[in-house]
Amino acid sequence: MSASAPVPELADRAAACAERLRAADEVLLASHIDADGLTSAAVASSALERAAIPHEVVFEKQLDAERIAAIAETEYDTVLFTDFGSGQIDDIVPHEERGAFTPVIADHHQPGDADTEFHLNPLLEGIDGGSELSGAGAAYVLARALEGDGDNRDLARLAIVGAVGDMQDQDGELHGANAAIVDDGVAAGVVEGGTDLAVYGKQTRPLPKLLEYASDVQIPGVTNDHNGAVAFLDGLDVDCRADGEWRRWVDLTADERQTVASALVKRAVASGVPADRIDDLVGTTYTLTAEPEGTELRDASEFSTLLNATARYERGDVGLAVCLGDRDEALTAARTLLRNHRRNLSEGLEFVKNEGTTTEEHVQWFHADDRIRETIVGIVAGMALGAGGIDPRKPILAFANESDTEVKVSARGSGALVRKGLDLSVVMREASQSVGGDGGGHVVAAGATIPRGEVEAFVAEADRIVGEQLG
Repeated sequence: MSASAPVPELADRAAACAERLRAADEVLLASHIDADGLTSAAVASSALERAAIPHEVVFEKQLDAERIAAIAETEYDTVLFTDFGSGQIDDIVPHEERGAFTPVIADHHQPGDADTEFHLNPLLEGIDGGSELSGAGAAYVLARALEGDGDNRDLARLAIVGAVGDMQDQDGELHGANAAIVDDGVAAGVVEGGTDLAVYGKQTRPLPKLLEYASDVQIPGVTNDHNGAVAFLDGLDVDCRADGEWRRWVDLTADERQTVASALVKRAVASGVPADRIDDLVGTTYTLTAEPEGTELRDASEFSTLLNATARYERGDVGLAVCLGDRDEALTAARTLLRNHRRNLSEGLEFVKNEGTTTEEHVQWFHADDRIRETIVGIVAGMALGAGGIDPRKPILAFANESDTEVKVSARGSGALVRKGLDLSVVMREASQSVGGDGGGHVVAAGATIPRGEVEAFVAEADRIVGEQLG
């Protein structure tokens, strides 16, 4: 490994994994299909390519015993798992023991009870995999160990997109091991971090839409209020239009941005928004300097959303191609998927606003049945938590039918709730297992699959656990 290992605690594990991969004739790279999983695959695939290691990439929405058995039936002797594998290690190791394949795991989720020789996971070295290192970050640590005479630090940009897509910037910036990866990206000239308005869409959205949809911090008369957002902008000493068209945040000068941001803070204060929420208006943004200004690929948050749009509709091939540099057919296809994704999210959010949530003592929930796709119901839940009429002080559980026998449940919280003790990964795992399902995830966002007919029992158990956590 190069002398400047990005995460020294993981250097030995990364070196062992890299050595095993170099010894392989060919590798099957299996990765999760979401923004973090796609960037994990892109980082790992790029590193394998540069190291001249032949490989094939496959994506799985869920890595269960059946899918692992199918992988074991392939001709590959070495399988690299990225952004999953640790939690499924109890199902992987028996195949390893019978000689089906040698697993190499680069993951950040909670490991199972078994272990294997080539296992790169921050949790095994006391680093928080929910907030300090994502799956793409683990893949990046491996990529740095794989580099020979070259330099894989340019891949830091994708690791950062993965971390942001995994919501590891909840406190306004990436920290811990993620911060070391940011430093690598800055040193390599592929990333810039800077303090800015912490709202989504700064590269692509016209200013009124930028403010109208910025629902993480509710500002009365601006958030979810198009006419209010227009009136707010028209009242500023900033020319927010150019040639009759609304400008975007990226089009404003530094002084103009400061004027808009200051006015937003003043409006929030005057409207009685709590001070800790106002602080959330400003955060660190990560710019991918090689991408053109005004495109969703230049901003880590917008890039991750584009990737999520490909993943939620089972087009991981498109997302991977964009990560690997395709700016023609793949990017066009991704943008089409994103438009479709936004329409579905908007319709899903309208459904939740119209139907409302059922409120328990500590949680709130809704069941979409088949009216919201199970792959996006969690995103809708997160959006709803910041929307008018939905209590932001209680975590939200969202149910959607996954099959004739199972229901998908997604849980979303907020940074404020996490600071009070909320851990949705524990809630989802324990509540789902209590009704014969299984689940997990991260403190602020998690998911599970449970049998149909067990929704009420699941809600009751989740409500009890959240009550204990928030005390």
